[in-house]
Amino acid sequence: MEKQIQKRNGDLVPFDSIKILNAIHRAGTASEDHLSPADLSYLTQKVCDAVEDIEIPTVEQIQDIVEAMLIRYDFASTAKAYILYRAEHAKIRNTESDLMNIYERLTYSSAKKENIKRENANIDGDTAMGTMLRYGSEGSKYFITNYVLPKDIGAAHTNGDIHIHDMDFYMLTETCCQIDLIQLFKHGFSTGHGYVREPQSILTYAALACIVIQANQNEMHGGQSLPNFDYAMADGVAKTYIKEYFKALRSFVSVRLGYDRAKTRSLEKVMKRSLPLSLKMGQEDLYLEALRELPLDDTLLNALDDMHHFCVQQAMEYTEEQTRQAMQSLIHNLNTMHSRAGAQVPFSSINYGTDTSPEGRMVIRNLLDSTMDGLGAGETPIFPVQIFKVKEGVNYNPGDPNYDLFQQAIATSAKRLFPNFSFLDAPFNLSYYKEGNPNTEVAYMGCRTRVLGNRHDPDREVTYGRGNLSFTSINLPRLGIEAQGDIDAFYTKLDDMMDLVIRQLLHRFQIQSARKVRNYPFLMAQGIWIDSEKLSIDDTIGEVLKHGTLSVGFIGLAETLKALTGSHHGESEEAQKLGLAIIGHMRRRLDEESEKTGLNFTLLATPAEGLSGRFVKMDQKKYGILEGITDRDYYTNSFHIPVYYPIKAYRKIELEAPYHAFTNAGHISYVELDGDTTQNLTAFESIIRYMKEQGVGYGSINHPVDRDPVCGYTGIIDDVCPRCGRRAGEPVSIEKLLELQKKYPDVPPIRI
Repeated sequence: MEKQIQKRNGDLVPFDSIKILNAIHRAGTASEDHLSPADLSYLTQKVCDAVEDIEIPTVEQIQDIVEAMLIRYDFASTAKAYILYRAEHAKIRNTESDLMNIYERLTYSSAKKENIKRENANIDGDTAMGTMLRYGSEGSKYFITNYVLPKDIGAAHTNGDIHIHDMDFYMLTETCCQIDLIQLFKHGFSTGHGYVREPQSILTYAALACIVIQANQNEMHGGQSLPNFDYAMADGVAKTYIKEYFKALRSFVSVRLGYDRAKTRSLEKVMKRSLPLSLKMGQEDLYLEALRELPLDDTLLNALDDMHHFCVQQAMEYTEEQTRQAMQSLIHNLNTMHSRAGAQVPFSSINYGTDTSPEGRMVIRNLLDSTMDGLGAGETPIFPVQIFKVKEGVNYNPGDPNYDLFQQAIATSAKRLFPNFSFLDAPFNLSYYKEGNPNTEVAYMGCRTRVLGNRHDPDREVTYGRGNLSFTSINLPRLGIEAQGDIDAFYTKLDDMMDLVIRQLLHRFQIQSARKVRNYPFLMAQGIWIDSEKLSIDDTIGEVLKHGTLSVGFIGLAETLKALTGSHHGESEEAQKLGLAIIGHMRRRLDEESEKTGLNFTLLATPAEGLSGRFVKMDQKKYGILEGITDRDYYTNSFHIPVYYPIKAYRKIELEAPYHAFTNAGHISYVELDGDTTQNLTAFESIIRYMKEQGVGYGSINHPVDRDPVCGYTGIIDDVCPRCGRRAGEPVSIEKLLELQKKYPDVPPIRI
């Protein structure tokens, strides 16, 4: 009986060895092996012999045999060309039907059922605009994959060897930016729909900070961060304080001293123009001394002390109140205002904790209070991602000027999950730190991104106006699986993959560099990005983009080590040594590329999100279920110890801390705690301190946060709510709710 094979659509057709020969010939022509007719005949026969052993082989099985024979008989170059040829045809064959399938799923399925509609946790995939954004995103990916990317790079992404993050924006923009509000607010700015003058109060400062984040979010595909939030908002507090002082002064001299309007205005002008110093919080006594030197009438001189005391008291009280309102508004705005055609709220981050001025301290005190209060119905605010900068001599120890804010941050995080904590004394952060210059304080963005070193311009190793340009992650577990325990083979595969990713990042950078200032009317035209103020509207932006970073990421170190050694780094010291060697190897390769190109190639501890699931699903299909490697629904986040592995918090920190020094593009270590952490702040603080002492750059403590939807209690709720005594699904009487409302007047209104 004639030999048959099964096509991809299930049809059975006669086996044709000529097709095998032609496929090998095409691959050989595209390689450096120069196959002779004898080679072609020999390889074709070997494939045919192997096919005979299979009753009804599939097309995929035959192609696997061709690859295996080319490799077995040392035609490596031809094998590589054949693999690329095969991947390219698979891509062409599948992408159009895949795109239509994706559109169908986007249209008719809910976000609960479709991972693709939950790819970005910050986008509601069930809304009209959220769905439309996904339509555009998937269409863009189709275009990029088929018409823009080099064939081998496109195949590597499609096949799951790598993941090009935010590929839909490949031709359009960059990832993220650290925005310097102080410089931006100094002379005002335009959002493209009108000019905004310099703000004059803390309420306006906070409102415009939200608008700036929203405007910049519309021009980048990642998040927006304010690296100097406390320093920037302090200027708004200072202006408000002066304004409230003179408002109180007008009230005092008109009511108590009987000054008319003209005399009051004249006095105010004299004080503002003639005094050698302006009013500042904490320096009111100096201001009073200067007032005594003015040529004032006897009535005012006799009342001067009382007037000044009254004005300071009123100014402090009303400034505190307005600062509290400003911080409440900022939190509410950043959790409700939309960007990108209404599809999502801006992914915002703020860094703070090192401004020791009274104004800066007032901002953070009220921000933390407002965070503790939660949103309108008591919900925990997700944005902005808050990051408290920990620094010895500033806030870390008793006696440090902001130690009380550090303590308040710990209490707030124990209840509301934020702030996270960054550690300026970590050696790789401290090396850039210059006392008194907040632009040299490391600032993290959202999940983990970090930008500070600058190989392009070592004199500009700063945070403001810089960000990540793009990043691409490597599927490390796949390399570990394919190495089959051979460490040398693993490193060879890793080097090849890093070379490919570096080439891809440079390809994307060339496209980004060709964009013009006019393509970024806010980011570039308003001088947000470093040195962009030097450019004209039709200039290309390539030169200023060199201040940004090009990052190689990785995921699943634990599963990689499991594949290579049988243990992950939480289980054995041998695996930990190998893990550090692997990540150190990657970092050295990127440092070498930075030296070679003068660009900022950096290593990123990739956040898992949807990527960990994408890789593992593809690898399950390719390699089957491998214990400790592909037997779960996800690969482990970057260098983390697997969440399912039982390990003490302190030991987890010890093992993960050394990886922070290697991952200069960003990193984070989490500790998971059970129970109500607000009841044991000492233990909570000890973990934060241990992170700092172990050299962690950025850390966070996760813990359960429950909320009773009836009485609004936020904390740990087991079977019974501690506040109202309600079990899940049970009602509470109106009388009981009214009683609780009187007992807890500071909580949001209880639902009746």
